Amino acid sequence: MKVGLFALGIGTGARPGAIVKTAEAAERCGVSTLWAAEHVVLFDRQDSRYPYAESGEFPLPGGADWLDPFITLTFAAAVTKTIRLATGICLVPEHNPVVLAKEVASLDRLSKGRFALGVGIGWSAEEFAALGIPFERRAQRTREYIEVMRRLWSEEVTTFHGEFVNFDAARSFPKPARGAKLPIIFGGESAPALKRSADIGNGWFGFSVGPDEAAPLADKLRAMLKAKGRDASEVEIIVCPYTKQITADDLRKYGAAGVNELVIPFYPPDNEPEIGRWIEQLARDWIEPAAKIR
Repeated sequence: MKVGLFALGIGTGARPGAIVKTAEAAERCGVSTLWAAEHVVLFDRQDSRYPYAESGEFPLPGGADWLDPFITLTFAAAVTKTIRLATGICLVPEHNPVVLAKEVASLDRLSKGRFALGVGIGWSAEEFAALGIPFERRAQRTREYIEVMRRLWSEEVTTFHGEFVNFDAARSFPKPARGAKLPIIFGGESAPALKRSADIGNGWFGFSVGPDEAAPLADKLRAMLKAKGRDASEVEIIVCPYTKQITADDLRKYGAAGVNELVIPFYPPDNEPEIGRWIEQLARDWIEPAAKIR
């Protein structure tokens, strides 16, 4: 079982030096993927319920540093060679898909094919309103945007006429290294989120999924894949436990559930010279034990 790190672009992970040191040390110590999340704007108060807290309150203040994930990952790509880079997640319906297709392809080209697009449909109606984008039908908008991008990534000339996107004879270059096969990983734990992964995804990212929750969700996903006639081995299962504590028994449960990558959600220490030792400790606590799970 591989181990990824959700650490870049937010709070202490938003500093240039911290990004460089974290990325370099993570690659050296065997971290599988560097994940960067997205919110364009935050609010001191909002009515929308944050789905990963019992209170429904978003855990960060409106004034928290939060970098654009594509710029953050491009910065990390420049100081690494092999580690995978991924959005965890990109709020796809908040973007223009033609522009987003270009951003994704550019990052993938500059990183030499190391990028995976983690996708979410969003939960903050206030953020959508600030961007002037309808909150309603965002799931349908996301599916259409993915279709548009995959076509732009693979076709010499693309014409598309849908509910949300319309254009004729467009050329978009460069293409990602894998073209339309660039991995698209859907986040979310609801039945519709799992269905998006089963229908059109290359992976599923479950956030705040504990060791006892992983197997039931993974089994639901595999059942959906079977119903679609898809090979479950072709869809990556990734979970983030949203905890700083992990036990050997927890790791075994994730492994038994068929988890391919466990993502640890830690921000770098304030003192940048300590980042190398911090990553080395994470490797001892998480990466080395997880590598023994089959």
